[in-house]
Amino acid sequence: MKVRSRNALVAGFVAASLLAIAPAAPASQPTLAGIEDQVMCTVCGVPLSMAREAPAAKRERVLIRSLIAQGLSEQQIKDELVSTYGREVLVEPGGTGFDIWVWLVPIALTTGGVALLAWLLFRWRRAASDDLSERQPSALSAEDSRLVDAALRDAD
Repeated sequence: MKVRSRNALVAGFVAASLLAIAPAAPASQPTLAGIEDQVMCTVCGVPLSMAREAPAAKRERVLIRSLIAQGLSEQQIKDELVSTYGREVLVEPGGTGFDIWVWLVPIALTTGGVALLAWLLFRWRRAASDDLSERQPSALSAEDSRLVDAALRDAD
C-alpha cells in the first residue's frame, strides 16, 4: 500500500511540475465583458461594467466592440482607449509617477500597522511578565504558619 501511495504522490508531483512549466495557452479573443471590468466610464468614474445607462458608457462600449471586431488584442484595445480618453480610463493605476503611490501607500500602511501591533504586543507581554517577576510571595506570619502546620497534621 505504501508503494502505491508513494507512486501516486510522485506522479502527482511530476504532473504539477509539468503544468507549471507548460507554455501558456495562446491569448484568446478579447471580449467586451472582459474589458469592461478593466476600464472606467469616463463620466461616471466607476468600472464600465457598472455604468449601464450612461451615454458615455454606451459610446465607450461601441468603441470597444469596434476595436474587438478589428481583431485588436486586449492590450491594444486598452492602449487605444488610453489614447482616446486618457490614462484615467484604466481601472488599475500605472506603475510610474503618482500612480505608483496608489499601490505603495496601502501596502506601507498595512505593513506599518502590523509592525506597530507586533511591537505593542511585545511591550504588553514584557510588561506583564515584569509585573509577575517583581511580585514576591509574602512571608507567612507566625500565627499563619502555625495554623498551616496544624491543618497539615490534622490531614494526616
